[in-house]
Amino acid sequence: MIHQNRLRIFLTCLENYKHDFPLSRYLKEFFKMNKQMGSKDRKSLSHMIYSYFRIGRICSERTYEERLMIALLLVDQDPLNLLSLFMPEWVEEQSKPLEEKVKFLKGIYPEFEFEELFPLKNEITDKINATTFIQSHLTQPDLFIRAVKGKHEQLKLFLEKQNISYVQEGKCFRLPNATKIEEPTEYLFEVQDKSSQSTIDYIHPEVNEYWWDCCSASGGKSLLIKEKQPDVYLMCSDNRDSILKNLDGRFAKAGVTKYKRRLIDLKAEIQSFELETFDGIIMDAPCTGSGTWARTPERMVQVDEKMVQYFSDLQFDMANNAIQFLKKGKQMLYITCSVFTKENEEVIERLQKAHNLNVAEMKYIEGYSDKADTMFVALINVPIG
Repeated sequence: MIHQNRLRIFLTCLENYKHDFPLSRYLKEFFKMNKQMGSKDRKSLSHMIYSYFRIGRICSERTYEERLMIALLLVDQDPLNLLSLFMPEWVEEQSKPLEEKVKFLKGIYPEFEFEELFPLKNEITDKINATTFIQSHLTQPDLFIRAVKGKHEQLKLFLEKQNISYVQEGKCFRLPNATKIEEPTEYLFEVQDKSSQSTIDYIHPEVNEYWWDCCSASGGKSLLIKEKQPDVYLMCSDNRDSILKNLDGRFAKAGVTKYKRRLIDLKAEIQSFELETFDGIIMDAPCTGSGTWARTPERMVQVDEKMVQYFSDLQFDMANNAIQFLKKGKQMLYITCSVFTKENEEVIERLQKAHNLNVAEMKYIEGYSDKADTMFVALINVPIG
């Protein structure tokens, strides 16, 4: 009876999700409105909902219940053994390789096509292994935190005191995804994906240089710059005042004072600076986020070709407006968390043509093989003379 009740709650939750904000936020609100749900009920519902969205549009004409069973069979982990409760005759397939699971499901559902898990497959860059990338969406990525410089040992003691398991990978600590961490009294870490942490490895700011984080959001990349070179002067800008207030709070917590922040819409003509103002620019561009959909699988049924083209044009316009303020011979680091060529290589190609740029480096950080996000970085500069 309890299992049927959980299935009923799953259907109610799914039918009422309107895709107008992130699934994680929706679930928090759903739990607030259903306070009778215990912790096991919440874990069960979360696992079912996220598993359901992990299969994208596979067998999209089937019922919610059927698609949930397909999802529970395909996902890498079913820690609550839900498949054994709802579809016990499928359990023996659960431990088999993915290829055999796919063959099994094809025998039941003639229309089953594994390729329908990930939308817009033809948009994926040929610089990554698309098959491995797509399959990675059946696995929940890990949680990563970055130790504050010089605080690695304190962070380890803090985690061990809370009996939190971790794997240290340099400054990066890998934790199980659902880990809940108490707020430490001392500033010890920032929550930040492993791939995102590594983007800053491509730049080398020097003492007293003036850098612009032109899509700063709440300042994650800016904090990395300041940790790498505390004596760099920062301009942080975004088009959302509320998120810049969050940046102020994070900077205060981190003890960062040598910075300015400004509300700037990069899509518009910018009159804020003189030409060739900055020694370096970092642009973490707005994008589809397709390299992060293993964390937000609901996005896989929300994006279409028009949206990819929209972001591609937006990214070019923003980078085109920003790069005029880069000093000649200096570098801009362009970043996205997308795997789509239109948002990455094609944007850089358009910028090259518009400004005669040099591309020092251009690559994908392939987090999909490491239970992390997949990101794109390009280091470009305007040549002297």
